[in-house]
Amino acid sequence: MRTVLTGAEAVAYAAKVCQPQVVAAYPITPQTHIIEKLAEYVAKGELEAKYIRVESEMSALAVVAGAVSQGVRAFTATSSHGLLFMHEMIHWTAGGRLPVVMAIANRAVGAPWNIWCDQQDMLSQRDTGWMQVFAASAQEAMDLTVMAFRVAESTFLPVMVGLDGFVLSHTAEPVELVKPEEVDAFLPPMDFPLRLSHHDPFTLWPILEPGLYHRERRDLFKDHARALEGWLRAFQEWEKVTSRTYTPVEGYRLEDATVAFLASGALTGTVRYTVDILREAGEKVGLVILRLFRPFPYDHLRETMAHLERVLVLDRAISYGAEGIFSQEVRSALGGLCPVQCCIVSMGGREVTPQVVEDLYYRSTMIPEGVVLWS
Repeated sequence: MRTVLTGAEAVAYAAKVCQPQVVAAYPITPQTHIIEKLAEYVAKGELEAKYIRVESEMSALAVVAGAVSQGVRAFTATSSHGLLFMHEMIHWTAGGRLPVVMAIANRAVGAPWNIWCDQQDMLSQRDTGWMQVFAASAQEAMDLTVMAFRVAESTFLPVMVGLDGFVLSHTAEPVELVKPEEVDAFLPPMDFPLRLSHHDPFTLWPILEPGLYHRERRDLFKDHARALEGWLRAFQEWEKVTSRTYTPVEGYRLEDATVAFLASGALTGTVRYTVDILREAGEKVGLVILRLFRPFPYDHLRETMAHLERVLVLDRAISYGAEGIFSQEVRSALGGLCPVQCCIVSMGGREVTPQVVEDLYYRSTMIPEGVVLWS
């Protein structure tokens, strides 16, 4: 069935049809509409779950982590400073191998205070052991949330699903709803072998001596690398169920391109439009959409971009003292195959129009690689 939903409503619907038994959350702009909708589903009896109203974001993640440790499917959502407040528990959740799914309505972090969209909040958590995906539309937000449950529960790794705050979370657009029976066929019941039980007691998260701790970090690292296969399988199975195709990295008009933008999230729609404008002007330019950020799809990115002469990375998160976070990852992945130009755009929700993207394209030809370009 085709309907019109905001990105927030699409995420809430996806969570509902995945049937979590526990939802815990604390409201924060622009995430609030996700959890309001889930609370409505529970109140109306459309979702048989325990909806737990907590006093903080730290408690929200602690509650869903505790639920998952009992073998119960659980969901939460947050944004910006709420995500930062969770930071310690984010590490514990990943280290405890708890397959939590959490939606992030991407928003800037202070200071100074700002409620609009960039990706600094989620990308500041890139090294915590969580998998990360970014949605470019309400349709993707719904689909990726469902797939996140499948991948998390098959790899025992938590997932953040990012959607642009306001630009996507509060914007309504057509969405093809996935049917509950389709989700039931795609997503098996949760089977968490490490669940706590008084019938078979064990210690969760014990103190480890250095040798064992080092081994645990190694295992987490290796399992993240293997998790890429989990995403590929989920993409393939999802296409069979819905006929919608997903890949870790997607290309647009790259066949004969010599230069490409790289972007993620809802920004990619504007960049697609700009690529078409530049093509009409005779420029051989394309777009690379980075959908899966953790685990990072090194091989897929190299394969997609190997023929390019230059890459312009549109970053909405900064590693201060270095460059944009995406630029660092892309530069590492390409290993010198072609120049990588970091372009910082839309921090704090500054508008990115086709004219802004076009201006960056032409300005980038006049500065050397390694110089960060600001919109």
